[in-house]
Amino acid sequence: MRVCVIGAGVVGVTTAHLLARAGHQVALVDERAEPALGSSFANGGQLSYSYVAPLAGPGVFADMPGWLWRRDSPLRLRYRFDPAQWQWLAGFLRACRASVSHASTAHLLSLSYLSRDTLHAMLAASPMDFGLTRTGKLIVYRNAAQLDKAAELVRYQAAHGTDQRVLSAAETLAAEPALSGMRTRIAGAVFTPSEETGDCRRFTDALFQGLRRDTSVSVHMNTRVQGLRRERGRIVAAQTPAGDLQADAFVVASGMGSRPLLAALGQRVPLYPLKGYSLSVPIANDDAPVPSISVTDYERRIVYARLGNVLRIAAMVDIGAKHADVEVSRLATLRRQVSEAFPSLNLSHAQAWAGVRPATPTSKPLIGKSRVADNLWLNIGQGALGFTLACGSAALLAAQMGGSPLPIDATPFQP
Repeated sequence: MRVCVIGAGVVGVTTAHLLARAGHQVALVDERAEPALGSSFANGGQLSYSYVAPLAGPGVFADMPGWLWRRDSPLRLRYRFDPAQWQWLAGFLRACRASVSHASTAHLLSLSYLSRDTLHAMLAASPMDFGLTRTGKLIVYRNAAQLDKAAELVRYQAAHGTDQRVLSAAETLAAEPALSGMRTRIAGAVFTPSEETGDCRRFTDALFQGLRRDTSVSVHMNTRVQGLRRERGRIVAAQTPAGDLQADAFVVASGMGSRPLLAALGQRVPLYPLKGYSLSVPIANDDAPVPSISVTDYERRIVYARLGNVLRIAAMVDIGAKHADVEVSRLATLRRQVSEAFPSLNLSHAQAWAGVRPATPTSKPLIGKSRVADNLWLNIGQGALGFTLACGSAALLAAQMGGSPLPIDATPFQP
């Protein structure tokens, strides 16, 4: 089967890779010159398979008033005269119910475990160097009430196969001495030993270079898909300035760019951009005061992941920021908070980045056949979990498109 995959971020490239491995002829198309230049470029670097709880949760109602009025809030909402924003927020608030949040967590865990297993199988078949390290992950809590809630989630996730431990403040510092700058502000942590870190852009580029060498794959970069031409209930071509790309099936995996493509066909998808920021800090030597374990500062929603000689720091959710420009005030807030946690860390050469993550209200991606054409498929909405969920999302979609037995239940992710 000839398949056209639209989007060369981590999700699109992984999808193209697995479809090519399944024996399909693949055309990969993207408007940028290189892969992974959007949300996949400098994300947090965490492969967080066991901690995929959605952003929407019961505790959000209590936290949101404080978040919205604080200038240094990890979550910021910019109200716009945009029906898509209000529809997304309404869905987000509905998803904050405990029953919905718990169900979403279970669904995301099934997909993340599939993603972990798929990635490891891919690496066993064809090793790639993208700095993959099994570091484990610490989610650090600053007060006892938050730690108690985390312990409840640990017990819930244990029923779905997670291996996590709740640590005291002393145990947290013993596990990661680099947190000594936060010594007086740590109540405890949740430790997940199986979690991994890696460079998302390097991973995507490694797969992309493999696609370039594959004679069954054609790559079309610097090529913008302007629309999808539909005839008799099927997509017959992706329309580009260089001409039509024809195929038997089409996969939309282009993040926020998916929304206008699908809207033109009459399908509204609940995607909205959640802007995030990152700093890439060069590590001068092995004595640098940086964590060796992947760390999430829960209260401030800041993640720290060592990627070789770089410490990747990612944070913040800006709802309603439609462009990926680095905002000076938000960056200053992030730098200050990082310096408070790691006072001896040198940020003078840190590289700043911002990206918009395509998220659904429930944090569950949309994976499966579109409602508007028999041969149109979607793989979108992974949000902040794009790197973690990419391999599982691609494996689930490839199985659906090929008519193979499904590795997990696809129903929770149907568009």
